[in-house]
Amino acid sequence: MPRPAFHAASMDLDVDVLVVGAGPTGSMASKYAALGGARTLMIEKRQEIGTPVRCGEGVGKHWLAEAGVPESRAFIAHEVTRSRVFSPDGTCISFDSLGAGKSGYVVERDLFDRFLAKDAARAGAEIRIKTSATELLREEGRVVGARCQHMGEPFDVRAQVVIGADGFESQIGRWAGLTTRLRMRDVVSCLQYTLAGVDIDKDTFDFHLGTQAPGGYAWVFSKGDDLANVGIGACLAKLHDRAEVKDYLDAFIARHPELARGEVIEEVAGGVSASLPVAKSVASGLLLAGDAARLIDPISGAGILNGLLSGRWAGEAAAAAVQSKDPSEAGLLGYERRWRARMEEELARHYLIKEGLQKTDDASMNRIVRAVAESGIKDISAKAIVQVVLERCPDALQGFKGLLV
Repeated sequence: MPRPAFHAASMDLDVDVLVVGAGPTGSMASKYAALGGARTLMIEKRQEIGTPVRCGEGVGKHWLAEAGVPESRAFIAHEVTRSRVFSPDGTCISFDSLGAGKSGYVVERDLFDRFLAKDAARAGAEIRIKTSATELLREEGRVVGARCQHMGEPFDVRAQVVIGADGFESQIGRWAGLTTRLRMRDVVSCLQYTLAGVDIDKDTFDFHLGTQAPGGYAWVFSKGDDLANVGIGACLAKLHDRAEVKDYLDAFIARHPELARGEVIEEVAGGVSASLPVAKSVASGLLLAGDAARLIDPISGAGILNGLLSGRWAGEAAAAAVQSKDPSEAGLLGYERRWRARMEEELARHYLIKEGLQKTDDASMNRIVRAVAESGIKDISAKAIVQVVLERCPDALQGFKGLLV
């Protein structure tokens, strides 16, 4: 497939599909747009795809399978076989023997992002780093591309479809009028250390609940041997300032001698949305995918699976619109219907549970975890867990009053 050529006079570009952002969502969108026959350009504002890492790096094995991403030692650091959830008093729910396809991986996120970007390039997509979008181009109410900048030099990229894959604070979405300002209670501030020299269970994803991580949780993800990602996410509305999350993380580590013995070899920080999805992810000539459409799980903050799936579907929809010569909003609506059918109900249910958890004190959290631990349930879904608690200690769910039906 020929590369889109620069116009000799202006260095402007003409492509079929422009993808803004080269994370997993953007790379999947670029790959499947290119595979669909569209001349595709993916731009990334940073100088290196995959860095800086802003992720706990835990993924479910079934995520990769559902998204059609092959398992590869090129990005997998370590495999885990169970998850554990700890209440504030240390009560533990252990989900052992998760079954075929249900175990998880800790990935090297920078390598994972580059793996997907290489896959997009092999499919025929062009990639440009150190290139940012600065505004959308419009004609007669339709998005027809974006004004971009590379190394201080502006140029225009005309495209039949623009895909915004530029994160939960998406400028593409804002410029298109498709997103609204996030409430503070729907933003989680995160900080993670990679610790070397720790002594932990190497087979688990560990999650710690309660006011030790206000409105969020702490996590410990083994990367094998004596290495682990240890982090905290806290609701921004419960912090005096973003820097306070460091105090919570340092205090959490100090309470766990097996972690306190470790040395920090990497530190990453960032924000994650814990909101409902955008009300609208499609406009004439434009699609939002992944975090830009707020397709992040409001309980866990996990966005990789939904990013991979929505990126793929956005790329396929964009290519189909190019082939049919119909990049109108009506021509692109099949994409929105597709992700809503797969994700919306679960995201809405998890949002309500997140709202309840933010109002739950440590004593109630202890009772909730203890009830689930004693029930012996094998289903780890949020819906099943809520059902157990409703049956065993419904008064512990006072924070959920009016939220659960």
